[in-house]
Amino acid sequence: MIKNVHGNTLDWLGEAILTGRYPAGSSLPPEPVLCEELGVSRTVVREAIKSLVAKGLVITGPKVGTRVLPQDEWNWFDPSVIAWQARNGLSVEFLQDLQELRRVVEPAAVRMAAERADAQDIARISEAFAGMKKAVEFGGDYITYDLRFHQGLLAASHNRMIVQMSKALNALLRTSFEISTSIKDGPRTSLPLHKAVLDAVAAHDPARAEKAIQKLIDGARDDIDHVLSHRKKLPRLGRPAPQLKAA
Repeated sequence: MIKNVHGNTLDWLGEAILTGRYPAGSSLPPEPVLCEELGVSRTVVREAIKSLVAKGLVITGPKVGTRVLPQDEWNWFDPSVIAWQARNGLSVEFLQDLQELRRVVEPAAVRMAAERADAQDIARISEAFAGMKKAVEFGGDYITYDLRFHQGLLAASHNRMIVQMSKALNALLRTSFEISTSIKDGPRTSLPLHKAVLDAVAAHDPARAEKAIQKLIDGARDDIDHVLSHRKKLPRLGRPAPQLKAA
């Protein structure tokens, strides 16, 4: 999707804040300076700043101008904030926070999915699994289908708060899947684990579903911890997902 001028301006300012170009406590340049630097009108700059205020990144006032707030004030459940952070590299602290969030949220959500999933939910999750299996066997985009699988599970919980939270989890899931995919036979090894989750949800067996997803999460956590402990570079998410090669 091609973004409009407002979207591009908001992205530029948001990423500038998250990369530390404008650190917490500092002020953004005055409107005329931003207009000249970005080649946009005052209206566009003002609308972008209003969006930043809504996301908790800045505060405005007659005496303070537009000041960047501390990270604790930011709305980390806002998809744009997550995307800006992910595109510019996930910090160890940010990644650990997301890992902990996943361990708290996903098992409970999958348990609810096993209790509440309807035929359409199960069909959606099954279709995603079929795409994963096809990518493992014939090559292709495994990661996109893996994301759809987990998003389908969260949606099947039929809890609006969890569905909203899934947008924040996407950055972790995408990073985790890229790491696991880079490991030799990682996707092929994980397929039976995903199938166990799918089968438990389809059978409406909450305890089995929760146990199966926890096993998947523990494996993903081990993969990420291995990367962090060996100080390897984490994937950057501003590019298309890597493709599997045919076996």
